[in-house]
Amino acid sequence: MMGSGPSGEWHMEKRSTLKNDSFVKEYNPVSETGSLAIIVLGASGDLAKKKTFPALFHLYHQGFLNPDEVHIFGYARSKISDEELREKIRGYLVDERNASDKAEALSKFLKLIKYVSGPYDSEEGFKRLDEAISEHEISKKTSEGSSRRLFYLALPPSVYPPVSKMIKAWCTNKSDLGGWTRIVVEKPFGKDLESAEQLSSQIGALFDEPQIYRIDHYLGKELVQNMLVLRFANRLFLPLWNRDNIANVQIVFREDFGTEGRGGYFDEYGIIRDIIQNHLLQASVLCLVAMEKPISLKPEHIRDEKVKVLQSVIPIKDEEVVLGQYEGYRDDPTVPNDSNTPTFATTILRIDNERWEGVPFILKAGKAMSSKKADIRIQFKDVPGDIFKCQNQGRNEFVIRLQPSEAMYMKLTVKQPGLEMQTVQSELDLSYKQRYQDVSIPEAYERLILDTIKGDQQHFVRRDELKAAWEIFTPLLHRIDKGEVKSIPYKQGSRGPAEADQLLKKAGYTQTHGYIWIPPTL
Repeated sequence: MMGSGPSGEWHMEKRSTLKNDSFVKEYNPVSETGSLAIIVLGASGDLAKKKTFPALFHLYHQGFLNPDEVHIFGYARSKISDEELREKIRGYLVDERNASDKAEALSKFLKLIKYVSGPYDSEEGFKRLDEAISEHEISKKTSEGSSRRLFYLALPPSVYPPVSKMIKAWCTNKSDLGGWTRIVVEKPFGKDLESAEQLSSQIGALFDEPQIYRIDHYLGKELVQNMLVLRFANRLFLPLWNRDNIANVQIVFREDFGTEGRGGYFDEYGIIRDIIQNHLLQASVLCLVAMEKPISLKPEHIRDEKVKVLQSVIPIKDEEVVLGQYEGYRDDPTVPNDSNTPTFATTILRIDNERWEGVPFILKAGKAMSSKKADIRIQFKDVPGDIFKCQNQGRNEFVIRLQPSEAMYMKLTVKQPGLEMQTVQSELDLSYKQRYQDVSIPEAYERLILDTIKGDQQHFVRRDELKAAWEIFTPLLHRIDKGEVKSIPYKQGSRGPAEADQLLKKAGYTQTHGYIWIPPTL
């Protein structure tokens, strides 16, 4: 029987969403006593308005944030009112196509948001923030110690330590009676091993590891999360997923635009820190491809296996690295004229264990490329005894397309229709937009924020995982910073430096010529 008022409306919307949304079926709201306060620090910044607040609204609209329990607080240095913050983020919460359908939900959601202004390194503002949170908890008749407080640091890493100190000193639960305090920190987690360890030590001195959620949105992507199921729930792949059958693995991230006004920020990090070390390695895309089966689906068991993979990676050789910088990058007035910062990189990692010895893992990322995409490409070895003489057409490949147009497809050699025995490359294709037409695929931030509320750390980076990832790339990064490894110029809108294709060929990758995957139409 449906209740009345806000609670009844919430349950009604929840049930209607269940009909056609697999995301909602998978994640049932966590029934916990006590109020839930979600505090977005850096609330007036780009990350908060473009990612954090929209994710919170979508969770609310789908019924995962109960209006009888939740309140959302924004905190930043900007001196603005509650209403000014609401107006600032309103346009990012819904698009014009469905604004009318969500108008009522949007209005109710915005009323849940309160803003507190203050500095990040003094107690005055955080005392006011704690008072506002406590006032909300009292209004919900929450007993002391049973409240839940989630702090989302949508801030530069340089202010994580002072903000964490203020949260610990003034804004945590005063006692533990079933409630909790958790913090979410965004990448980048340092610039090298030393800075990452320093940051981890500073935060770790204030909060226990189960309270810390190091977020990378790539771990919330649908097809990244599908990797465990794909690998360990399908007998087909179990005997194939090893060095006996796989020639090489590519993990590729390409953008068709440059730094676009962010040149000064990007120049401090470069493509390896910004994309390869963070998204492709640290976010565990590589680990999910290479790891052994965990003994259970408990987060710690999964993260244990990821760490084992990273610890098995041998030091990177300079001859297995190609760096590039697109022409025009230094035209940005915020970029130094003599910058060696790479906007493109191809690097080969080698995993020294029984499953993967001899198999190159090729990590490739670039800006201002010919296309925009991210995918995982498993290339299998040649068929022995090629009686059809078709090896020049290309090898079997299993491709997991992360973005855009989420898909999984297997490239196969088949007989070309007709009277003659001719072979051609085709594919077995699972394209999500075609197969799951009535399913709304959630944004990565929605899934990950919900995981933090549930206390599920499976899709977050553990401290030893972070350390192992930085140990792999720090020596190379220091050589790049010293100018010992140079970036090669390449034209915007190209595949990158020609030397990168030569490196792939040397590593054993065989490019398929004449085959282009085209997403199927509805």
